[in-house]
Amino acid sequence: MDIAQELLDQVVAHAQELPGEECCGVIAVDDLTARRAQRVYRAENVHRSDLRFEIEGTELLKLCEAIEEQGWELGAIYHSHVRSAPYPSQTDVGFAALWPDVEWLIVGLSDPANPEVRSYVIEGAQISEVPIDVREVPV
Repeated sequence: MDIAQELLDQVVAHAQELPGEECCGVIAVDDLTARRAQRVYRAENVHRSDLRFEIEGTELLKLCEAIEEQGWELGAIYHSHVRSAPYPSQTDVGFAALWPDVEWLIVGLSDPANPEVRSYVIEGAQISEVPIDVREVPV
């Protein structure tokens, strides 16, 4: 993913605002080939849990429609891990099966003063880390 520092900061800030529960949201990209992030959309974790997240179906549908109205695509689903490293859990892997071609950006808050952000493509049980290219200015 190619993302402006400002957008990445929005994702990290969302995670830090909810240190006791997994935050979640989506990232719109211009297209799935270039994967240039255009906007971050926050969502609500219906579980309000520190162990799992889920975006309610109607809310997720509205977010996808808003992204498509801009001519963009859903490029990533993001969430946080409040006590662990930013690596997909088994729950994340199961959820990813519903969203092929989408990156999974995870903010790890095991050290709240130094959040760690990583992104993955999950295909079946195969987890592959992908680079996050951070640029200083938005597109």
